Amino acid sequence: MSLIEIQEFTKLHWRAGAEILVLWIFIYQIYRVFRATRGARILVGLAAVMILLTLTSQLLMLEVIGWIIKSMAAILAFALLIIFQPELRSALARLGSTRLFRFSSSEQHAFLDLLADAVVQLSKKRFGALFAVERTIELKDYAETGVKLDAVLSKELTATIFHHKTALHDGGMIIATERVQTAACVFPVSQKQLTDRSLGLRHRAGLGISEESDAVAIVVSEETGTISICIDGKMQRDLSEQDFRDRLKEIFLSPHAKFTEEMASETLGREDRSSRSRDRNLVSD
Repeated sequence: MSLIEIQEFTKLHWRAGAEILVLWIFIYQIYRVFRATRGARILVGLAAVMILLTLTSQLLMLEVIGWIIKSMAAILAFALLIIFQPELRSALARLGSTRLFRFSSSEQHAFLDLLADAVVQLSKKRFGALFAVERTIELKDYAETGVKLDAVLSKELTATIFHHKTALHDGGMIIATERVQTAACVFPVSQKQLTDRSLGLRHRAGLGISEESDAVAIVVSEETGTISICIDGKMQRDLSEQDFRDRLKEIFLSPHAKFTEEMASETLGREDRSSRSRDRNLVSD
């Protein structure tokens, strides 16, 4: 195809390309909104049934089924609005609170510095702590197991919550849209076979929430004060203060940052070096 023919084709069909792009963005945004909700399976099931019936009616020329599908399309669309009303309201409410509209790069840096300061303070005091920082997948189901706070993050707040004599210290804290949403949450415990038996329920819960969602879990050991980060079902342990700060910024300010094989190897090496403490109580940490 010559350059002139390509130009002519582009002039004739650029609108179709634009429509495909808009539809793709729209469908992808719907997927992002619903994939972390209870209604996701309902939506997927309804879509699968509709596609299957439509293809079957067209291939086998089943006129009655085709007519029923067309007639029910408007009713089904209205029914979906009712079924997914909570999810739609939540999505619209979050639209104005997304980082794209609210936070500049400097504000994101400031928040990550504040989060790091809070975690480092807990580490120095040896307060056991578990954080889950929400990303694209909502943690609403886990938030419902805790106590709602909706508070501004601060070192004083985290130190108070995770003090061993407070009522909310035993559980995880969920941070979403740069605020402390809930505390004392119950996270799923990872079922992985871990070689280091010194890893207790707190670390396993950090791994578990990172396996079930794309959240970033931060764990502070009550016994040693060491800081760990869990993401995508992998754990990086015994981070120094500077390594922890750098890792946070790499995760949240670089969208494509992931654990590398070198990090995984380093983690395994640290776990092996920590094998001397295998007889510790599994429940406390």
